Parts: sequence; structure tokens; C-alpha cells
Amino acid sequence: QVQLVESGGGLVQPGGSLRLSCAASGSGFSINGVDWFRQAPGKQRELVAAMTSRGMTNYADSVKGRFTSSVDNAKNTVYLQLNSLNPEDTAVYYCYVKVDTWGVIAGSWGQGTPVTVSS
Repeated sequence: QVQLVESGGGLVQPGGSLRLSCAASGSGFSINGVDWFRQAPGKQRELVAAMTSRGMTNYADSVKGRFTSSVDNAKNTVYLQLNSLNPEDTAVYYCYVKVDTWGVIAGSWGQGTPVTVSS
């Protein structure tokens, strides 16, 4: 079973940047895509980026041009680069990584990492 560990969140000033990581551990799998979600206090979880197995990514309009999703297959790690952050980006960010294990595709959630944008 694939285990995910998220990291990289924290407190940042408006206009700042963070890079979130989601590392997958286990054996016999390859990453087949990743979705990044966020949930702000009192709000529903929203999809901010969806990356396919071929690396094509769709972004929510609210983050387009500021966030970038990527994958390092050698490290079994996915990343979400957050740039030009503003207070509306404050939320807990979750990765949902889809892995291919011997032809079976399944998804796993990261534990979430909090991002706070404040001066």
C-alpha cells in the first residue's frame, strides 16, 4: 500500500511563495497523476489542480498562472509550487495521488499541509 507524506506548508507573506511536496513510499508502483485540493476554514474542499499521467494539468481559474504542479518520478514525489500568494489562498492543501500498481490504479490522500498567507 502506498503511503503519502505531505510537507511544505507554512506561514508566508502576501506575494510570497511556497512549494508543497507529497512523497509516496512503497514498492512496485508508478505515479499516474495527481490532484491538488484545498480547504479553507468554513468552506468546502476545492480542486485547484489536476495533473494527468502525461503531465497535462488543468488549474482552477483562481490559481491559474500562479500555481504549478509537477512530478519527479525518480523520487516518487509530486509538487505544487505556489507563487504570488494572497490571503485568499489560505487553506489546508491536500494531494490526491493516483498510482499504478501492476496495472491497478488507485488513489491515496495526503494528510494535508496548512498554508497561511498573512502579513
